[in-house]
Amino acid sequence: MTSVNAKLLYHYVLTNFFNLCLFPLTAFVAGKASRHTTNDLHNFFSYLQHNLITVAILFAFTVFGFVLYMVTRPKPVYLVDYSCYLPPPHLRASVSRVMDVFYQIRKADTSRNVACDDPSSLDFLRKIQERSGLGDETYGPEGLLHVPPRKTFAAAREETEQVIIGALENLFQNTKVNPREIGILVVNSSMFNPTPSLSAMVVNTFKLRSNIKSFNLGGMGCSAGVIAIDLAKDLLHVHKNTYALVVSTENITQGIYAGENRSMMVSNCLFRVGGAAILLSNKPRDRRRSKYKLAHTVRTHTGADDKSFRCVQQEDDESGKIGVCLSKDITNVAGTTLKKNIATLGPLILPLSEKFLFFVTFVAKKLLKDRIKHYYVPDFKLAIDHFCIHAGGRAVIDELEKSLGLSPIDVEASRSTLHRFGNTSSSSIWYELAYIEAKGRMKKGNKAWQIALGSGFKCNSAVWVALRNVKPSANSPWQHCIDRYPAKIDSDLSKSETHVKNGRS
Repeated sequence: MTSVNAKLLYHYVLTNFFNLCLFPLTAFVAGKASRHTTNDLHNFFSYLQHNLITVAILFAFTVFGFVLYMVTRPKPVYLVDYSCYLPPPHLRASVSRVMDVFYQIRKADTSRNVACDDPSSLDFLRKIQERSGLGDETYGPEGLLHVPPRKTFAAAREETEQVIIGALENLFQNTKVNPREIGILVVNSSMFNPTPSLSAMVVNTFKLRSNIKSFNLGGMGCSAGVIAIDLAKDLLHVHKNTYALVVSTENITQGIYAGENRSMMVSNCLFRVGGAAILLSNKPRDRRRSKYKLAHTVRTHTGADDKSFRCVQQEDDESGKIGVCLSKDITNVAGTTLKKNIATLGPLILPLSEKFLFFVTFVAKKLLKDRIKHYYVPDFKLAIDHFCIHAGGRAVIDELEKSLGLSPIDVEASRSTLHRFGNTSSSSIWYELAYIEAKGRMKKGNKAWQIALGSGFKCNSAVWVALRNVKPSANSPWQHCIDRYPAKIDSDLSKSETHVKNGRS
C-alpha cells in the first residue's frame, strides 16, 4: 500500500511539475514588477517608439506563425455515433446448437464417409467451445443454422448484407444524416469479398452520391476495423467539411471449416455474426453532438517476419478443404507485435512520470544487461480510462490483461462482449465500447483505447476522447441484457470448466 501511495505521489508531482512551479515563478515576477516605477514604463514605451521596424517584424512573424499553425494543423475528427448490429433472436446459437451445426456440415459433406469420422474431432470442438468464454446467446448466420446448412455463396452474401444494412439503417436513423451527405466510405470484410464489392453494395442500397470516395478492405483480419478508421481519418484531413462512413464486419458462412485439421477447427468455435457502422465527421459544427474525438491511431505490421506472416493463414488442409490455420507461434507473435505497438503509442499518451521511469529502466538495462531482465511496463491506467481489447478469445484477453497489468474491471467489457456476442472480428471493439456506455461509465474527458490484433501479423490501436458524458445510443445491442453482466460470465465459465474436467475423467 505504501509503495502504491508513493508512486501516486511521484506521478502527481512529476505530471504537475510545471503547475507546481508556476506559483513561485509568478510570485517572483510579480515581486520584480512591483519594484518598477512610472519612469521605467515611460522609458520602455519610448524604446519601442524608436524601434518600430523591429517591433513590426516581430509582430509580423508572430502573426505569420499563428496563421501557419492554424492552416497546417490537422482538423479534428469526430465520432458522431456508431451502431452495432443486433441479429434477430431466432439466430441465437447456443453451444449445443453450434455443435449440431458442425455435425450437420460434416454429415452433408459427401466427400467422406461420416460413419468413419473420428468422434474425437467433435469432442475437441465441444471442449474448445466450453472453454472459449462464449455464452449461449451468441448469433450464427441463417444459412448455417438452416437444416441442412446452406454453405453457399448466396447464403454468404445474404448474411453480410443483413449485417451491413441492419447496422447502417440504425445509424442513419439515430443520427438523422442523409446518406447522400456521405463523402467517404470504407468497408472492411476479411473473408468475403464478392464482385461487385461490399462498398458498391452500400452505395447501391442507400443511393450514395456518385463522387463518393469508396474503399473496400479485404483479407486484413480482425484488426481491419482500426485500419479502416485510420484510412478514414487520413481522408478526412484531405477532404474538408464532409462525413466518412466506416463499416466493419466479417462473414461466417464463407469462412466455416469442414475438415479434420484441429488447428483450423479453432476458429469455427470462436467467430460469430456481428458488425458495426461508424459515422465520422470533420465538420466543426458536429463537435457539439458527437460522442468522441479521435486522439491517436497507431498501426504496427510485423509481416516482414516469416513467423508473423504465417501464424494466421488461410490455406488448404490435407484433403483440400479451405480453412484458417492458427500456428503455435501465434501467442509469441501477438505479444511481440503488441510491444512494438505500445512502444509507438506510449510516448503519445503516457504522462511524463511514466515516460521518465521507462527511460531510466531503458538506460539501466543497456548498462546492466545481466541484472535487469525486463523493461519497465508503464501503467497505462494513468493515461487511459477504458480498454477495448479485441475479443479474439479467452486466452487473448487473459494475455493482454497480464501484459498490460490490467484489473478485472478493465477487461470486463472484452469478456462480456466475448460471452454475449462471441468473436465478431473487427467489429468486436465497438460492441465493447457500447458496453462501457451502457454501464454509464463513459464520462466527459475519459479516454478509451481500442486494441485490435489480426493476421499479417498486425496490432492496431485507436484512442478516443469522450466529448461529453456518453449515453448509449438508441437500439444499443446491450439494452436488453446489460443488467446481467458481468456476474453471469463467472458462473458460466466455472460450469464449462466442470464439464471439461468431467469429460477428461
